[in-house]
Amino acid sequence: MIELKNISLGYDNKRILLKDVSATFSRGTTTALIGRNGSGKSTLLRAIIGFQPLMSGNIVLNGTDIKDTTALQLARQVAFVTTERVRISNLACRDVVALGRAPYTNWIGRMQKDDELVVMQSLEKVGMESYAFRTMDKMSDGECQRVMIARALAQATPIILLDEPTSFLDMPNRYELCHLLADLAHKENKCIIFSTHELDIAKSVCDTIALIDSPALHHYPTEEMINSGYIEKLFKIRYER
Repeated sequence: MIELKNISLGYDNKRILLKDVSATFSRGTTTALIGRNGSGKSTLLRAIIGFQPLMSGNIVLNGTDIKDTTALQLARQVAFVTTERVRISNLACRDVVALGRAPYTNWIGRMQKDDELVVMQSLEKVGMESYAFRTMDKMSDGECQRVMIARALAQATPIILLDEPTSFLDMPNRYELCHLLADLAHKENKCIIFSTHELDIAKSVCDTIALIDSPALHHYPTEEMINSGYIEKLFKIRYER
C-alpha cells in the first residue's frame, strides 16, 4: 500500500534525516513510527502526504507514485491527523467529521445523503455517535481526538497517518486510542501509521514498528523488532561513572 523506494529526506543537503531508505507498509496493519526527537518522524509522515519534498527516491501509494498524483487523488488515498489540539467552538462534531467528505462532494461542497450516512457511521465506529451535535470546546482531549479520527474515517481513504495522536492524553486513554486504531486497521483493512514515544504501547498494540535511527529506517513485525536490539540501541541510557 505504501512503498518507500530509496528515499532520502532532509533540508538543503545540510541535515540528512533519512538516506536511501526503502520500506513497505501493508493494508490491515497498524505501524508505530518511533525515534528520538528531531529524527524525522513528522517529516516522513509529511513526505507521504506530499507536503515534504524528497531529496531523492520515490513514494508509491497503491501502485501510483505521488509525483504523478493530483491533490484530489491524494486526498482520496491518505487522511492525516495532526498532533495539534483541536477546539472548534462553532461547529458540531458531525460538521467537523463532514469536512472529511470534501474530496467527494460537488463543486459547492454540498453533501448528499450517502455522505451524511458516512459521517454518522464514522462517528459510530469511534464510539462518538452520541456527540454528533455537541461542540468540541466542551469535550475532553480524548473525545476530541476520536472525533478527528472519525473525520479521517469519513475521508474514506485506505491510508491513515497520525502524528503523535496520544500526545495530550493520559495513560488509559493512550492505550484505548491505540487499541482503537489497531481495531480499525484490522476491521476496515486500512494501513495506519502513527508516530509515538510510547514504546510500551507500540510493543503491545501494533503489528509492526518502524524505527528511525537517522539516517536509517528499520521496519519489522513487532516481535521481530523487539528481538532485533534496535530499540535498545537507539534508546539506551549511558551512565557517567
